[in-house]
Amino acid sequence: MELHANSRQKITKKRKIKIFYGTQTGNAKMLADNLYREATERGHEAEVIDLKTYDPEDNLVTEGENGVWIVLFVSTYTDGTPPEGSEWFCKWLEESSTDFRIPKALLKDLHYAVFGLGNSLYTENYNAVGKKVDRFLKELSAKPILPVGLGDENVAESLKGGMEKDFTAWKKEFWKKSKKVKDDDTAVKDTCGTGKKTCDGKCKCKEDGGKCSSEEEEEEGEDLYETTTEEEDNAEELLNEDRDGSSLQTTNGVVDLEDLGKVMQTMKKAKVRRKKEESAQSTGEPREMVTPMLKKALEKQGYRLIGSHSGVKLCRWTKSMLRGRGGCYKHAFYGIESHRCMETTPSLACANKCVFCWRHHTNPVGTEWRWKMDDPNTVFQGALDNHVGLIKQFKGVPGVKAERFAEGLEPQHCALSLVGEPIMYPEINRFIELLHGKGISSFLVTNAQFPDAISNLVPVTQLYVSIDASTKESLKKIDRPLFKDFWERFIDSLKALSAKRQRTVYRLTLVKAWNTDELDNYADLVSLGKPDFIEIKGVTYCGESKASSLTMQNVPWHEEVVHFVKQLTDRLDGYEIASEHEHSNCILIANTKFKVDGEWWTWIDYPKFHQLVKDFNQSQKTFSAEDYMAKTPSWAVFGAKEQGFDPVETRFFRKKQKDIGGC
Repeated sequence: MELHANSRQKITKKRKIKIFYGTQTGNAKMLADNLYREATERGHEAEVIDLKTYDPEDNLVTEGENGVWIVLFVSTYTDGTPPEGSEWFCKWLEESSTDFRIPKALLKDLHYAVFGLGNSLYTENYNAVGKKVDRFLKELSAKPILPVGLGDENVAESLKGGMEKDFTAWKKEFWKKSKKVKDDDTAVKDTCGTGKKTCDGKCKCKEDGGKCSSEEEEEEGEDLYETTTEEEDNAEELLNEDRDGSSLQTTNGVVDLEDLGKVMQTMKKAKVRRKKEESAQSTGEPREMVTPMLKKALEKQGYRLIGSHSGVKLCRWTKSMLRGRGGCYKHAFYGIESHRCMETTPSLACANKCVFCWRHHTNPVGTEWRWKMDDPNTVFQGALDNHVGLIKQFKGVPGVKAERFAEGLEPQHCALSLVGEPIMYPEINRFIELLHGKGISSFLVTNAQFPDAISNLVPVTQLYVSIDASTKESLKKIDRPLFKDFWERFIDSLKALSAKRQRTVYRLTLVKAWNTDELDNYADLVSLGKPDFIEIKGVTYCGESKASSLTMQNVPWHEEVVHFVKQLTDRLDGYEIASEHEHSNCILIANTKFKVDGEWWTWIDYPKFHQLVKDFNQSQKTFSAEDYMAKTPSWAVFGAKEQGFDPVETRFFRKKQKDIGGC
């Protein structure tokens, strides 16, 4: 075969690439699949493998001997631990790298690449697993194709702008670096006539004023990375470790004094490159909270996204009441008309990653607002328009009552409990004022991590604080908070709640075998925050989630919830069981100030509330929870035969379907 004089061809055998993933939520697998598709498109023989199915002790050494490249996508889970199913792989690597009986050159033939998935908000454990896997492989003499990639879920702090962009940049560099790896699979044929593997500028194509294809290859990716040497790549890795407080060390743990000057010079170059990236990040516009990957996941779950950080979704109880099949527990406890309730949030981000999150952790996380912000008018109108649009889809649907449908087009209540932490939104007060201005009541739920925001909050119809555990240890286990001072923030939030004059609620979610044995501690928290009401609900199992170890075994029966509530009430002064909604596995404890002449007044006089808010806005005239209470109907009182189900509704029982919960 005759080759053209002005061409340079690289003859490359198909590489065998095994792409491994260790994941808790599925993101690592998604990236592994992405690289697999690109590898096959480039003509390589690729395979995707779940780490939990792979035995490194039997296979990893032979991968290198057989010329197989390995790429690992590993996420970091709670407290810097590997995701479920990846523990053995990581443990084997660590033990092998420290066992004096195992030769340090065990993996000398293995080429590898590691991309870690983490969140820089967890500063101490940021991408801990990815960095450890990379270090252990090096200590066993494996050859990195490029420095470990650190994917950052924290959009505001990520150097590239979020997990997807971090991965895209790393992937581009991976293919670029992979071309430079020298092994027996690659041979370069000289077609320029210079007798050299790289063009020296004296070839025929240069004389003709053209470009060598080799130069064109070198230009690939220059807009993303500067060309770096192997030493600079190593320095970049040292910077990655130093950024998170790790000590400076080489693969054998010591920097040789003879190499110290060289190391410092290359680190200096790498640091300059990183500063350029960080400077570009800091001077740019704030990034949007919702990345394309998150947008796709949320929309798949039925969310209507508003702007760059808000969302709305129909609650299943809204759909149920449109058909006359009953409302949610808020209907039984407080008189909400579920078919006229809009469930929304102005902030999809949250400061916790609770184990029972029924959104499966598809929302962003953060400890402060660092994203682009939409104005409250846009968020409010977008929520209203999207909610009404979702209601309109039920026009003509069999079973939907015409009068309920017409009422549903004019929402009267707003549950700010969809997902995330609504109180994080800097314009939350203005958003609430817009709700009240349209005659829409406000039910706001917060996770008790922003005490100052609670103190500064304008009057809302009802303010909730989630009380997921009663001790520091159990709260950390269940809520998995981002704040290091999460317990102090939690306590301060309860103190701030006690100073509010409008209706306040503790919201307890019971998770059997996790937080059901802390009765005395719960009683202490009640005395601290002095809530008007305490809602106690059995956790809802939303199906298997890779982000949580929750199972049906953790879901208490209604009888178990009743037993817990009775035990708790016995420990409280001035509180009694007021109402229940058996269908939601939920019970209401109320302060006895809402019991007038032996009858409960837990419902809300909504017109009266809106008048009180109007007076407050005009003259700053304060008002209290008792000023807008209404009598609870007999069917909603605890002990009634209806158990909280409105008798004007028709009870509907689903067969062989999971209860996926609601607001």
